[in-house]
Amino acid sequence: MGDISFHNWWERVSNAASEITRKGINSLIILGAWILWTHRNNCVFDGAAPSVTGALAVAEDERRSWSLAGARGLSLLAAFASGG
Repeated sequence: MGDISFHNWWERVSNAASEITRKGINSLIILGAWILWTHRNNCVFDGAAPSVTGALAVAEDERRSWSLAGARGLSLLAAFASGG
């Protein structure tokens, strides 16, 4: 990918998404960045062991919580992903 910044990558992905999925994509990117940031901080400052499986489990729990709290775009993406 070369020297592309996170911001530039995010902008490209968001602009490439259809209008109906854009909010969900942006929410998913924000959620992913937040999960990585908090997992990294737990490892660095609290001595937690790095765990992809653990981070993905937390991400799925957070996605459900965000959807229940009204993040309709995430709910829409989940429906697309499940084929419904």
